[in-house]
Amino acid sequence: MPKPAVGMFGLTGCAGDQLTVLNCEDELLGMVELLDIRDFLTASSDRDESCPLDIAFVEGVVASKRDEERLRRIRARCDTLVALGTCAVCGGIPAMDRDFDRDRLIVDLYGPGGRQFDALPVRALHEVVSVNVKITGCPIEKHEFLACIASLLNGDLPILPEYPVCMECRLRENRCLLIHDGLCCLGPITLGGCHARCPSLGVSCVGCRGPARDANLEAAVMVFEQHGLPRDVVWQRLQTFAPVPDGRLPQAWEER
Repeated sequence: MPKPAVGMFGLTGCAGDQLTVLNCEDELLGMVELLDIRDFLTASSDRDESCPLDIAFVEGVVASKRDEERLRRIRARCDTLVALGTCAVCGGIPAMDRDFDRDRLIVDLYGPGGRQFDALPVRALHEVVSVNVKITGCPIEKHEFLACIASLLNGDLPILPEYPVCMECRLRENRCLLIHDGLCCLGPITLGGCHARCPSLGVSCVGCRGPARDANLEAAVMVFEQHGLPRDVVWQRLQTFAPVPDGRLPQAWEER
């Protein structure tokens, strides 16, 4: 049976998720034995840019016409498209300004010459093409990527966490940074899977994995307010990785 043909791609982003893949040092040789990696520029310049792909992993956001056109070409090449990282899944940090006047932002930053730039309001992958699997994280977790590979090789879609970071905090018997310390910890509404890494070190969750499914945003904000955290402080923190315009649940959250 032939090995699945795989491509790894980056749109506008930091390439952190691709680096996480390359940092799977002990598992890389095993992956190469099981996968036919045909197009992965970050790892090798020897690549096939036009072959059909069984699986395409894409990180970053659609922030330009060039990004959009490239993503559509990738989607046409592959059977299964995996959104890799918080940016690809729900917009991430680049989407913080998506509801602002784009033309004005460009002129403010670059002057009148900025109008020539190819720049669009940022979109997550699912807002442009159909996505089969979403692996969130900033960057992704190594164990979730490897589990995804194993599931796809078995012909299944991976089963990924849908519970919040708070659940992992409880399992680790951590002190609640919100209730006991009054910190603006987004663990109650942020997707788990990171093993509550930051709260376990006494650092409040900033929501880098994006929203948990069925997150009750309004109820969470009320709890924050009860612990002395103003609504505007909470909204501002939420904006960092999953934009929340005017306190409404945005499309990127609803479709997460």
